[in-house]
Amino acid sequence: MGSFRSGKISFNTRKEIYDISVVYCKSYFMAAVKKSSPAGTWTFLTNHSHVLLCIAEDPEARMRDLAERVGITERAVQRIIDDLAESGYLEIEREGRRNRYSIHEQLKLRHPVEAHCELSGLIGLVLGKPQGRGRR
Repeated sequence: MGSFRSGKISFNTRKEIYDISVVYCKSYFMAAVKKSSPAGTWTFLTNHSHVLLCIAEDPEARMRDLAERVGITERAVQRIIDDLAESGYLEIEREGRRNRYSIHEQLKLRHPVEAHCELSGLIGLVLGKPQGRGRR
């Protein structure tokens, strides 16, 4: 394959063009995320808690919707859901082509600082929902 020239940059393969476009898209996405986050790039809660809170709001949410809402990839959402299910915080029930998630709110939080608190307390605090009602 011949080389492709764009301005002062020369590409020899389609893979080089693809690699450059991926880097550009990632940097563009990260810049957009930074702009949309008024307080900077960090938050008080983790992506695990963000996914869990989104599921608490919509137990039938698609991974695509969760990823968009949290601002991470679908693959990252998939790993987080696997982590939460393996740890017993989340139960996954297949309904046709969709998943329905059940949260086990009575379980304690994992970090020693908040290990005295139940998951229902976090959900209630953030979402303003009564603790422990209508969920497992």
